[in-house]
Order: sequence, then structure tokens, then C-alpha cells
Amino acid sequence: MTTAEDPSLTADGVARRATLARGAVAGVGAWLLGYLVAYVWKSQAVSEALRGVGFVSELLGGEAIPAWKGVSWLFFNAHFVAARFPTITGGTQTANFVTGEEGSTAMLALPVVVLLAAGVVAAYGRPGGALERAKAGATVALGYLPLSAGVALVATHAIGDTDAAIAPDLVTAVLLAGLVYPLALGAVGGALSSALE
Repeated sequence: MTTAEDPSLTADGVARRATLARGAVAGVGAWLLGYLVAYVWKSQAVSEALRGVGFVSELLGGEAIPAWKGVSWLFFNAHFVAARFPTITGGTQTANFVTGEEGSTAMLALPVVVLLAAGVVAAYGRPGGALERAKAGATVALGYLPLSAGVALVATHAIGDTDAAIAPDLVTAVLLAGLVYPLALGAVGGALSSALE
């Protein structure tokens, strides 16, 4: 097979694939770094807050809520993704603990900072102007989206033997945290990367 038959083997094709791979790795790194910072920063406070909620879960035959799940809900909250939890009447309600009364609005800056940095990493040294670099920076969504969707699914905590569960809202976890945030902020970071060279 020659490069004329397979466009992915041309220099442009190889560069495109390298840009996608670099963006995906930067996106995964941004998600993991953001979560790690949130965990180190807030895990103790989250553990204390979950003791009361965990008591209800244990009362209904379930397990205590692990801190990593609570921190993941908080990290999603920093992307304006609400957590869903059951009410005593059998319904559900949503809450955002970051923007709530006793929340830490400084947490809202965390995904912004890590995604801007990831956009810079994904686009740094790439040829082209601001628009080309913005496109390269937006590729961080390739790594950020799967982690956002996957963690939103595994961070669901069932309440005992009931159908009730506490979890991030899956739709906004995918659309807002997984797509909008990394596409927009990665693109901005990518466009800014030209100023750093």
C-alpha cells in the first residue's frame, strides 16, 4: 500500500494523528490532575460531610459512601454538573455543593485552569496561527470526555437494596463536563499557546 492509497500515511495524516493523540493524552492528564487536586484539597471535608449521608445508606442496608465518590461529585460540581440524590418522599433532587451556600467557589477555577493548560500543551509547537492552534487545543476533549462519562457512571452510589442512588447527572456530565468545557477551554488554551513561543 502506498501513501497515495492511504492518506493517513502522508506527512499531513501523521501530523493529524499526532495532534489527536497529543490532545487526548493532555485531556486525560487534565482530568486526572484536576481530580487529584480536588481530592488532596477537599477529601477530608467531603469525608466529614458524607458521614451523615452515608449513615442513611448504611441504615438501608448499603455501604458507606467512599470519599473518592464524593470528591468526584464535587469535581463534577465544579463543571456545573449537579449531583442527583433521592428525597425522603421517593423523588430526586439535584444540588451543586460548589456553588451552594457553604461551597468553595474557588473550586470553579480548577477545571478552567487544568483545561487551559491542557489546551496549551496540546497545541504548543504546532504550526499555524491562532485558529489552527485552537483546533489542536480543542482535541483535549478526546481524553476528557471518556473520563467524564466513565467516572459519572462508576461514581453512582446505590442506597441499600433500593433503586435510589446518588450520582452526578449523566447528561450534563457528558455534555457539559465532557464536551463543552474541554472544547471551549482547550481551544482558548490552544490559541494562547502561540503567545508562549
